[in-house]
Amino acid sequence: MGAEANNAASGTLRWLLVLVATALLSQTTLNLVRPVTTYKLISLDAGPVTVGLATAAYALLPMVTAVWLGRFSSRIPKIRFLMLAGAGLMGLGSLGIATAQGYIMVAVASAVLGMGHLMFTIGGQSSIARYFPDDQLDKGFGWFTAAYSAGQFLGPLIAGIILGTSTVADSPERIADINLSLWIGGACALLAIPLLLPNLQPKIKKVAASSAPKPQASMVSILKVKGMPSHMLASLTLLSILDILTAFLPLVAEKHGVTPAAVGALLAIRGSASVVSRLFLPWISRHFSRKAMLLTSLYTAGITIAIAPVFIDTLWLAGLALLIGGFFLGMGQPVTMTMVSTSVPSQDRGAALAVRLMGNRLGQVVLPMAASTVAVGAGPAGAIWFCCGLLCLSGIEKSLRK
Repeated sequence: MGAEANNAASGTLRWLLVLVATALLSQTTLNLVRPVTTYKLISLDAGPVTVGLATAAYALLPMVTAVWLGRFSSRIPKIRFLMLAGAGLMGLGSLGIATAQGYIMVAVASAVLGMGHLMFTIGGQSSIARYFPDDQLDKGFGWFTAAYSAGQFLGPLIAGIILGTSTVADSPERIADINLSLWIGGACALLAIPLLLPNLQPKIKKVAASSAPKPQASMVSILKVKGMPSHMLASLTLLSILDILTAFLPLVAEKHGVTPAAVGALLAIRGSASVVSRLFLPWISRHFSRKAMLLTSLYTAGITIAIAPVFIDTLWLAGLALLIGGFFLGMGQPVTMTMVSTSVPSQDRGAALAVRLMGNRLGQVVLPMAASTVAVGAGPAGAIWFCCGLLCLSGIEKSLRK
């Protein structure tokens, strides 16, 4: 039994390392492509409303397919195939944005990118929920999302280095650099495919898939679980601020004459801080309750990130605000994953995580459109402040819930 347990633990760790490596590549793609998409739209003479609509398009397909994909992930024995398809679509979407000549094609390619990211994310999260014991879920989700945060650091940094310090939005050199960045982003996603082709999924003796309890929970029944809507509200606000920040910080910077390289550095600071918090999440979770961690994440991130647009001209202050905000943002998301997955029976965890993702994508469709409307009157910084306010409101809602 001891040798069998060791083999199982070794298989689980090996698969987690594959998940971490492919998550790093997929998130590098996503966080390189998405801010550069804003610069692509700026070069096409787009305004805040167009940027908001293109940002919302990213989440449109995932919003309507998330629950079905979640149930599918609970049944599919070789879950890496779902992740393989996701990586391929992310590469395709990135290349589509690079070759797009107008707003509509950028939006369509963004939707393909979003669908690929959803498929990869559901596959990765469902793997952790399936193969990790409950007392190690924080570790599994923490490592997986730490890789996401590392990609959130590398993607904007690479984009900033390529785009450089020019502030001429539609110069031929800037447009060429934008397209080069997008091609590099697509290549990163495709590099995940060779890592997922070998069958390295854990060979753990669990109840056979054919005799395991079938997922029974519907979306409505999952949403009726005590605390689930509250967990999902926190999750969608924590994720949506990343989208709003990625899409609108370049607009704030363009307005103030701040270079793309500086924007890339600021977004990289935010991502690196999230890496640190997620690596330390197992230690933090031993000393604080999940609710306390989530509340601290919502309030602190909401307040500190709102400061960044105010001091965009003073880069060290904006960087400090994003450093603190990024740390607490990084802590909140994996906590919501654990809270959602432990609120339902094990056979329904894939579906529950998918409902969470559907809520996230709903937020990613609705909030960018709402934020872009705010930006028309208050400027692009208003879009960021709007979402920061929602973080704090979510914290209040969570505080009042027993």
